[in-house]
Amino acid sequence: MEILYGTVNTAARLMWLYQGLQLKIVGVGNMPAKGGAVVATNHTGYLDIPFAGLTSFLHKRNMRFMYKTEMRENPLVKWSFDRMRHIPVDRDYGKESYDQAVQMLKEGELVAVYPETTISRSFELREFKSGSARMAIDAQVPIVPVIVWGSQRIITKGHPKAMGRTKIPIWIEVADPIAPDLPADELMVKLRESMQSKLYEVQDKYAEKFGPYPPGAFWVPKRLGGGAPSLEEANALDEAEAEAKRAKRAAARAASEAAQSKTGGKKH
Repeated sequence: MEILYGTVNTAARLMWLYQGLQLKIVGVGNMPAKGGAVVATNHTGYLDIPFAGLTSFLHKRNMRFMYKTEMRENPLVKWSFDRMRHIPVDRDYGKESYDQAVQMLKEGELVAVYPETTISRSFELREFKSGSARMAIDAQVPIVPVIVWGSQRIITKGHPKAMGRTKIPIWIEVADPIAPDLPADELMVKLRESMQSKLYEVQDKYAEKFGPYPPGAFWVPKRLGGGAPSLEEANALDEAEAEAKRAKRAAARAASEAAQSKTGGKKH
């Protein structure tokens, strides 16, 4: 029994109840009731994996999330995520986290990943990395694609939070599991095709159930008449942000080396 995980789940559900979120969950039968699986989720907002986790919670199972190590700078996140057995990922040195994820999969855990690795500002699918496919092959477990749509309306990169009683609709749908019976590159292509098809399907059903997409709305893809950047424009923004981060890290390293050199040069 995982008391902390249960407490966090309860707190999240109470928050969503307060917000009046309209949760639509489809395809739960595609989420394995037992055994390991890589759960691959699209990434439009900061709450995608918690929403995706509802699909396993209904089977009374917990997911182990792969998350970037920078989040561990928050002591509460570090303490709680360690106890919930989530997996920190250093994007420069990822082998240790990869091996940990594969071992958990072999032990029968559900491991949730973002194949896009970061939030898509366009709310379209970005380029996929091959890690999810390689993990499934190494552990010999299926990949379960999950599409979450609407979470970008609550909290996403570059836009204000909407944490009040918003009554925002959130659509969560599980696609058919994909067997790890192809080479990694081909399996990754198959996964992306499955998620692309399911994303378009969910977007259409969302509009049918909750009304047409507002023209120019920030959370609506450009393809659907919204104000989000195109995939190409979003990629350019991401590259500029990444370059700024690289420059900041380089400056910090240079300052650290200069300080060490100055300290080492002092006479005692």
